Amino acid sequence: MIVTTTDAATKIQRVTSPGGIEAWLVEEHTVPLISLEFSFRGGSAQDEAGKSGTATMLAGLLDEGAGDLDGQAYQERLEESAIELSFSAARDNFDGSLKTLVDKRDEGFELLRLAVAEARLDSEPVERIRAQILARIRRDSTDPGDVAYETWANAAFPGHPYGLRAIGTEQSVEAITREDIIAFRDRNFARSNLVVAVVGSIDAATLGPALDKIFGALPVEPRLRKIADVQPENIGKTEIVEMDIPQTTIVFGRGGLTREDPDYIPAVVMNHILGGGTFTSRLFNEVREKRGLAYSVYTYLDPMEHSGVVGGGIATKNERAAEAMQIIEAEFARFAKDGPTEDELAKAKKYLTGSYALNFDSSVKVARGLKQIQISRLPIDYIDTRNTLVAAVTVDDVPAREHFCQMFERGEVRAVEHVVQRLMRGEVQLIVTDDFAVEQQEAPAHALAAPLGARIKMEEAIERTRSITRASVVIRRQHRPEVQEREHVGQPQHGLEPVGPCRIDERIGLRQDDRMQSFLP
Repeated sequence: MIVTTTDAATKIQRVTSPGGIEAWLVEEHTVPLISLEFSFRGGSAQDEAGKSGTATMLAGLLDEGAGDLDGQAYQERLEESAIELSFSAARDNFDGSLKTLVDKRDEGFELLRLAVAEARLDSEPVERIRAQILARIRRDSTDPGDVAYETWANAAFPGHPYGLRAIGTEQSVEAITREDIIAFRDRNFARSNLVVAVVGSIDAATLGPALDKIFGALPVEPRLRKIADVQPENIGKTEIVEMDIPQTTIVFGRGGLTREDPDYIPAVVMNHILGGGTFTSRLFNEVREKRGLAYSVYTYLDPMEHSGVVGGGIATKNERAAEAMQIIEAEFARFAKDGPTEDELAKAKKYLTGSYALNFDSSVKVARGLKQIQISRLPIDYIDTRNTLVAAVTVDDVPAREHFCQMFERGEVRAVEHVVQRLMRGEVQLIVTDDFAVEQQEAPAHALAAPLGARIKMEEAIERTRSITRASVVIRRQHRPEVQEREHVGQPQHGLEPVGPCRIDERIGLRQDDRMQSFLP
């Protein structure tokens, strides 16, 4: 077994088991708890064609019986030992989480081993989990935020796994067989595409052999199908979905930065100023505070394994949608032309550096953070270098770049103006915004910051991404005269808030927002 340590304030040990499985470990013996987080690279993007939702079904089934234990017996063993065990399927990863008391450590590790290596996948729980997922899909089909994003993703990534939700569709979930689920597990669960993080009352000498016990029976290499790198298509196109609701939900996005991009950290800072800082961003102040047009308006960056997306959204009253869009467009143009002020930059950096420690105020959060840092292929000392990178950004690193206003200069916004005028004359029921300028450098407050570098220039980030100047937009609204007079401002759409991790439905392993991965700011 090999153990190496960092000089970080948080002592992170790189533990390699006798069988070659690596984990990052933070020992903390104050509380008798152990948190273990792990991911297999691959995720729902590895679902077979026509079988989207396979990874999600597997996530819901791993604790429904394993080895000699049927579902009830397995759950009783977990409950008797107060062990928390859950699984979830994301776009690029299949995640697992274990939390156990120290005196139940061996029991917890054994139950995890059984789930990963010997899950029974019996027919009764397969059909029960299928029914739960189908119910969730039907419920989401009436949720404006879910429908809007799904429509956007289908248009942005046609024919690519990123255009599909991890949960699948009714048709695809109905088509999944037990054999499909077993095949997914056998192809994707392997030691070489596994990342592990452990925090708590356990030392490296104990953890090393435990890693081999839990994961040692898995094959060394996965059999992953190749996923093509991709950029969003149909940029500038608008998709409309009619629903009988009293407000408009707007989702927009285009190609953005991947996590490996050396200019990622300026994107984090810029986005916080423009739309990612929930109560301090320009969009929040202009759209909500000054005019009361919406409860939630936001921007985010979604760095994926094979693509990157800059996006955002708003929900507002039907009759105020056009006004809200005009204000958002004007703020993007102003930000592109003038950039941030010294005060805005100072406040953004203060928030981003000061709040970073809140991501590590419990053993579970530390374990999840270390897992995500590994998934993002960042160095083991990233926790200690990240704030230095944020602090290095200056106003000079975010110069005014007029090419962000090019779409307005070329007259492409006339399609927007035409529809807005028709709305104001009462000629249309559905608002369509054909073109939308989205700042390339925006990133969410919950994004996992940047790779290492002495000084990262925002100017370089802008120049490198200047070719993408228009956004794929999804707008959905229904004009209902009978409710038009109500004071019904846009409410935040479930799963669309840009701050905080995605919520998890522990019983069936579903991310309630499987479109934005959970990562650190």
